[in-house]
Amino acid sequence: MRNMIAYRHLMTVILLGTLLSFSNLARANLSEISFYTEDYPPANFRVDGQIAGYAIDILMEASALVDEPVDMSQLTLQPWARSYRTVLTQKNSVLFSTTRSEHRENLFHWVGPIADIKVVVLARKDSGITLASPMDMAKYRIGVIRDDIGEQSLLSMGIPRDSMQEASYVTVLAEQLMKKRIDLLVYSERAAYWWAKQVGVDPTLFKPVYVVREGEVYFAFNKSTDPKVVDKLQLGLDMLRSTKGESGMSLYEEILSRY
Repeated sequence: MRNMIAYRHLMTVILLGTLLSFSNLARANLSEISFYTEDYPPANFRVDGQIAGYAIDILMEASALVDEPVDMSQLTLQPWARSYRTVLTQKNSVLFSTTRSEHRENLFHWVGPIADIKVVVLARKDSGITLASPMDMAKYRIGVIRDDIGEQSLLSMGIPRDSMQEASYVTVLAEQLMKKRIDLLVYSERAAYWWAKQVGVDPTLFKPVYVVREGEVYFAFNKSTDPKVVDKLQLGLDMLRSTKGESGMSLYEEILSRY
């Protein structure tokens, strides 16, 4: 009799645990998450009033694969520094495309990688600037985006902040580099060239003189977000990489090939 009571008690505990697990799962929904991004082509950018880019397509497809499709109304595109600070403090929010680094590792939950990235130091080809070591940058005026991985990387290298000129938009820095108001520009190489073209600056006039870092970009979730939500998007991204499309490539590869 005592064994039967103990058994029933054990089964009740298991049943309650299972129901609680399903209840938590029901609350963990990607449709309740706010996503923040910036103009960072070709990953994420605004075109004809709409947010586009391979990171956007990956997010939409990955969330659909786990039956919780993200709606465009959940996305906000604004300057990087504002989005960065928002996601650090706001539960159920995501920042992308975010370079994963040692400095940021414990600040967020990570889903990815979305794609690889190369952050470089650009100079005008006619400047004659060469850099043998990171500290050689300190004698120049360096244009950076506030709170961007480029700025954070330079600070971690020991480059003094007073050598840096912050801006919120790469287009501003590209024009300043062209007009010789700064000597160097630190940013993702592909994105910097794309933005230079948008303001009529010929990117072929610039050259990379130093590689700051090579890495990968991710979806960065606020630390207070339910881990089940984080796991769902990771599962969707994993499925996107493993599911074959009509071309024979994975659905993930098909998205990247469009950009």
